[in-house]
Amino acid sequence: MTRIILNGCNGRMGKVVTGLVEKDPDCQIVAGADVMGGQASYPIYKSITDCKEGADVMIDFSLATGVDAVLQYAVDRGIPLVLCTTGLTPEQNDRVCKASEKVAILKSANMSVGINLLIKVLSQVSPILAEAGFDIEIVEKHHNQKKDAPSGTAIALADAINGALDEEYSYVYGRSDRMEARPRKEIGVSAVRGGTIPGDHEVIFAGEDEVISLSHRAYSRAIFGKGALSAAKYLKGKGPGFYSMADVLNS
Repeated sequence: MTRIILNGCNGRMGKVVTGLVEKDPDCQIVAGADVMGGQASYPIYKSITDCKEGADVMIDFSLATGVDAVLQYAVDRGIPLVLCTTGLTPEQNDRVCKASEKVAILKSANMSVGINLLIKVLSQVSPILAEAGFDIEIVEKHHNQKKDAPSGTAIALADAINGALDEEYSYVYGRSDRMEARPRKEIGVSAVRGGTIPGDHEVIFAGEDEVISLSHRAYSRAIFGKGALSAAKYLKGKGPGFYSMADVLNS
């Protein structure tokens, strides 16, 4: 049994995770935290710092503004953390790395198996296509309530590509303020917001007279919740360190 503290339990993803755990005999949510409070089959606190229940792992689906408190709580309590919140600042990402020296942290911009396999594929094909002169663009689409843009997943895809290309490419977010031909060594990232789109990401390799597209489309937020639970089960009992969904997939 994996005992879970769920931060952001009343948000869209928090409710999805709660529903999935109710059907999973190997998991139990022992407590939740959400600024709005509320009621569930487990106690809910308005602040994560008020939570006293013992747990094997914490899952965080909240807002970037609260990540510092989540990190401190995980370190102080020695509870492994599955960090699913996106839109972190560079300074916050640095604090995540420092916290991982004291407690196990698994951070992923996207918890789905499909996206993480796409990241693996991109690291393999990008050098070949870049060498052949293909331009690289990423287009991501999300619902109209998503606050950060571009998405953390789009940045993760760009980072996977750029990492495979020896970090030689720069990122460009939109082109409306530029009146020039497209430089070769850049990755364009564009964001679309509308309706109830759970998540849609397309990586476009545009060459001379041909285009290759690799895409992932989420039809339900359940895929992210399932990935988070798989990550939580994997992280249970792990020592300090920085983990990724690649570790979960390879376990």
